[in-house]
Amino acid sequence: MQAAVLTGFGGPEVLRVREVAKPAPGRGEVLVEVRAAAMNNTDLWTRQGAYGLPGRPEALAGWRGPIAFPRIQGGDIAGVVREVGDGVDPAWRGRRVLVDPALYDGPSDDARPVGLLGSEADGGFAEAVVVGAERVHDMSDSPLSDEALACLPIAYGTATGMLERGRIGAGETVLVTGASGGVGLALVQLAAARDAHVVALTTPDKAAAVREAGAAATVDRRRDADDLAAALAEVAPGGFDAVADVVGGAVLPAVLPLVRDDGRWVIAGAMAGPVVEFDLRRLYLHNVALIGSSMHTPAHFARLAADAVAGRIAPRIAARYALADIHAAQEEFARSAHVGKIVVVPGSDPTS
Repeated sequence: MQAAVLTGFGGPEVLRVREVAKPAPGRGEVLVEVRAAAMNNTDLWTRQGAYGLPGRPEALAGWRGPIAFPRIQGGDIAGVVREVGDGVDPAWRGRRVLVDPALYDGPSDDARPVGLLGSEADGGFAEAVVVGAERVHDMSDSPLSDEALACLPIAYGTATGMLERGRIGAGETVLVTGASGGVGLALVQLAAARDAHVVALTTPDKAAAVREAGAAATVDRRRDADDLAAALAEVAPGGFDAVADVVGGAVLPAVLPLVRDDGRWVIAGAMAGPVVEFDLRRLYLHNVALIGSSMHTPAHFARLAADAVAGRIAPRIAARYALADIHAAQEEFARSAHVGKIVVVPGSDPTS
């Protein structure tokens, strides 16, 4: 079968599209024919070895440390079950499915992710992938296309984890940073679907798309700290019940005073800088909770899958590429000019 194989850390040259042996499902596993996969920051950062190691931030590493090469990338997968291993109900054959890409530390609904398809195990930038049967969710009744389903696992899974851990719900005023990116746009859409009042940070050229996803108001993220805080106070004069942050950096100290008593700041990224200085008094005097959120739990993903079946979400597809054109797909992704998800389709020749 054809696959995009990562052969080491480095530039685009270490990602090679080539023929590899089709995997076979073992006990408790299924073989999924990949109908669509989507791209995430982790695909580029894993190729670049950009995650560092404890005490060695410059070290080449994947998000959990060393990567066993060669590795097929791609954590966002939608497809059809074609083969089942021993111990798996044969009724799964032929079912349209969404794949939970997380590898967990145990079998409970609240298990923690300790690995990811496309990083610690082979992923979906291929014509087929083998995954644990417990990680596939039946999408037979979902109105979403395969390409739309493929947009969900990592971005919307991470967003669902943030909303769940932050207990963000109806009637609350929520600030979303980095709102035009994959996770940010998912946060906007999912929070709005929960009847939250969403204020989003983005750039003016992407504001219309972010409002279309459900934001009640947008603010230009490029303002300096004082101007940003003033603009946010104007559109949310009562402050924020919660902040869903995928950016980090100077946003935290600038906006923290606008978070209401008993508010929550949930953070799942540090695009604007991982080291932040802020006034701890703004945290403890107002009983604000600072919550780290990495991906999702099985329970979170099950809620996302239910939303997909019910058609409560509609991912925005920014571009489509054939698997053979994955280098062009990564180039467009790296430019960050798009809004929504970039989809890779094995065995086809879509137009971007």
